[in-house]
Amino acid sequence: MYHKDLEVYKESIAFVAKIYELTKDFPKEEMYSLTSQIRRAAISIPSNIAEGYARISDKQILNFVNIAIGSLAELEAQLEIAKVLGYIKDISKVNDSFTKLKSLLLGFKKYIQNKTDL
Repeated sequence: MYHKDLEVYKESIAFVAKIYELTKDFPKEEMYSLTSQIRRAAISIPSNIAEGYARISDKQILNFVNIAIGSLAELEAQLEIAKVLGYIKDISKVNDSFTKLKSLLLGFKKYIQNKTDL
């Protein structure tokens, strides 16, 4: 099985597309700050799933899954900041995807932990 076959990976890729759509109308002065930070955090999620899945041991996979979970938490804070600043009017466009992705990441983490008793 490849990382591209994992539901968590597929969902994270779809989530990146939603984040790009959500941030496309942010003010131009935010292009190299908040917009970039949000997009990088989103991209980090599938990137870490892919990199972790390419590793040899489950312990290494788990490390990268934890990094992906951390990126999702970072993204949550950044989206809240963008909302407070008035850059996001309707965050519901990504809320369902965020919740689903968080659940999938935590489930994948639990699967790896149970598989190897880490």
